[in-house]
Amino acid sequence: MRRARCGFGVIAVSALFQIALAADASAQSYPTRSITMIVPYPAGGPTDTLARIMADPLKAALGQSVIIENVTGAGGSIGTARVAHGAPDGYTIEIGHNQTHVINGATQNLNYDVVKDFEPVTLIAETPIWLIARPSVPATTLHEFIAWLKKQDGKATMGSVGVGGPGDIAAESFKRQTGTKFAFVPYRGGAPLLQDMLGGQIDFTFGQAPTYLPYVHNGQLKAFAVLMPQRWYAAPDVPTLDELGVKSIYASFWHGIWAPKATPKPIIQKLAAAFVQTLADQGVQQRFKDIGQEIFPRDKQNPAALAEQQRVEIERWWPVIKAAGIKSE
Repeated sequence: MRRARCGFGVIAVSALFQIALAADASAQSYPTRSITMIVPYPAGGPTDTLARIMADPLKAALGQSVIIENVTGAGGSIGTARVAHGAPDGYTIEIGHNQTHVINGATQNLNYDVVKDFEPVTLIAETPIWLIARPSVPATTLHEFIAWLKKQDGKATMGSVGVGGPGDIAAESFKRQTGTKFAFVPYRGGAPLLQDMLGGQIDFTFGQAPTYLPYVHNGQLKAFAVLMPQRWYAAPDVPTLDELGVKSIYASFWHGIWAPKATPKPIIQKLAAAFVQTLADQGVQQRFKDIGQEIFPRDKQNPAALAEQQRVEIERWWPVIKAAGIKSE
C-alpha cells in the first residue's frame, strides 16, 4: 500500500508539473488569437470612446486584433461580471473605472468581488469632475454659492446621472464638509441633465468637466471649482476646492484595465507593456487630449499603480457611501 500511495504521489506531482509547463508555454506564446476588451457601457460613451481609440495601436503592440464588445446594464456591473467570471487566459479583459471597480462594490449586491476577482493591468487616463451651476444662480464665487445653498435650506436641486455615481458621492462629501443641504434629482443620462441645466430647471451638478467645458466658455453655465488636487489643463482659470478651503474632496472619472483573477503574470506583463506602448503613441495622446482625458504618467501605467488607486479610492469613498446609505437601483 505504501508503494501504491507513493506511486500515486509521483503521478500527481508529475501531472501538476505538466500543467504548469503547459500554462507557462501558453503564457510565453500569448497572444495567438484576438483579444476581447469588454466595455461595460453603451457604444459612443466616454469609456467606449477610449477603448476604440486604443484598439488599433494595441493590435500593433500585441500582434493580434482587439475586439471591442459592449456588455451594458446595471451601472456597468453586468459587463464587469462577465470578466470576473471569465477564463484567466488573457483573451478577455475589461476597461472599467471608479464606478465599476470602486463604487459598485459598496452600492450594489454583486456576484463578484471588485478586488479579489480581478488582476489589475494598468491605469489609463482620467478626467476631472467640476462643480457647475446654472448661470442664474446668484453667486459668483464658491463661498457665495455655499452661502446661497444654506439660505435655500434644502430647496436647491442637484442633478445626477443615475444613483450612486462619482458625482453623487462627491456631492455627499461636499454637503457634509460645508454644512449645506440640497435635493438630489436623478437622470437617466448626461444629455437630459445638461439640457435641464441650460434651461434653468436644475440648479447645479457635479459632472465630468469635458461635457460642460463649451457651455462654461460661452457663459451658458458657470464652474465654481474642480475636484482635483491641481487645476485642470483645459481650464486653468477654474480653481480647485482645496484652494477655496474645502479640503480633500478629490473626484474624477479614471479608467483602468483589468483581467480575470489568476491570469498568469507573464500575460499581465505583456498586456501592461502593450498599453504603455499604446499610451505613448502621439496620435492616441492627442485624441485623448481632444476629449479632455489626461493620460496617467508613465510610472502609473502598471498593475501596482492601478491596485493602489483602487485601494485608496475604496478607503476614501466606501465610508461616505455607507454613511449616506446610498444604494443603486
